[in-house]
Amino acid sequence: MNTPDLRPALRAAGQTALGLVLLTAGTGHLTTQRQEFQAQVPPWLPLDADLVVVASGVVELALGAALVAAWKQPARALAGATAAAFFVAVFPGNVSQLITRTDAFGLDSDTKRAVRLVFQPGLVAWALWATRARHTWRSRSGRRRAGGGPG
Repeated sequence: MNTPDLRPALRAAGQTALGLVLLTAGTGHLTTQRQEFQAQVPPWLPLDADLVVVASGVVELALGAALVAAWKQPARALAGATAAAFFVAVFPGNVSQLITRTDAFGLDSDTKRAVRLVFQPGLVAWALWATRARHTWRSRSGRRRAGGGPG
């Protein structure tokens, strides 16, 4: 008896769910949660906190839309890799929130803020796994090394 491979369906569901999470977060950046997000902008960043929040909200909306819409490779992998890079780029804001002991989003203790940091690598892994970004880029670079062209 052959068992169906559920991985493609799970990856698709994961990609869609992550896209929806980013669309929700991006909307929050631009509307009702704007002040909460400003609390996460590191004080050492030489930019206006509101500008950072609005810009990151726009990026989240674009990434969310790309994840919901991109289903063919390499666009799908590019959306996932870009989302993963975004999660890495905003990580210093999460660290800053812990170090400066800034309350936001119900993170009102050092323990809660520290636990949140543990989940950031999970977001990176989620984006890469759901879109097969790592597999896609490795396959493409392997074909180039073997003389197969850009793929």
